[in-house]
Amino acid sequence: MATIRVGARASPLSLVQVEEVLHELPHDIDFDLITIQTIGDKQQDVSLRGLEKTDFFTRELDNMLLTNQCDIAIHSAKDLPDPIRDGLTIAAITRGVASFDSLVLKPEETIDTLPSGAVIATSSERREEAVRLLRHDLSFCDLRGTIEQRLKQLNDGKVDGVVLAEAALIRLKLTHLNRVKLPGDTTPLQGKLAILTRTNHQEMVQIFSPLDCRCEVFIPG
Repeated sequence: MATIRVGARASPLSLVQVEEVLHELPHDIDFDLITIQTIGDKQQDVSLRGLEKTDFFTRELDNMLLTNQCDIAIHSAKDLPDPIRDGLTIAAITRGVASFDSLVLKPEETIDTLPSGAVIATSSERREEAVRLLRHDLSFCDLRGTIEQRLKQLNDGKVDGVVLAEAALIRLKLTHLNRVKLPGDTTPLQGKLAILTRTNHQEMVQIFSPLDCRCEVFIPG
């Protein structure tokens, strides 16, 4: 078998997600990792509110697949557009890890000790509402960037809390951080990973089918 060309975003979280997927495959398969920045990575001034189910984080990798520059692309499954581009198919959705969100706070802080009006960073209206279920008197601001960049805002005292997916904290080995589990529903497929390939590339579908857990989840569309 020829080397499988794997497309992925260049962030630390994305690289860990790639390792998670490839670790589940036979060790005699060779991979060539190709990393890029998507428009979602570059346009840090664009709020994510209202951008769910678009190709904001997948567009460039979709193009790489369709132009045969890579064989598969690995994404956070929640970032997939709906519908997926013509010519592409989901080879697998992984079982994944925790699907809930967490509010990361400074050491020794609790949700009850936050002062009224404390600033919580999240670029998701859904996550904002989840925090309001715990405290209705907090304020909110948008925040973009990698997990490391978001946590730096907290560590530098620019915000009082940051909402992050628990799956990201698990994958980046950050579960030692002081955090509160948020109530309510989360984005569909959060915590799971998606492997995309070209519709006519059935060899990739066959290789990655052992990782496919779609029988356990609902896939929209």
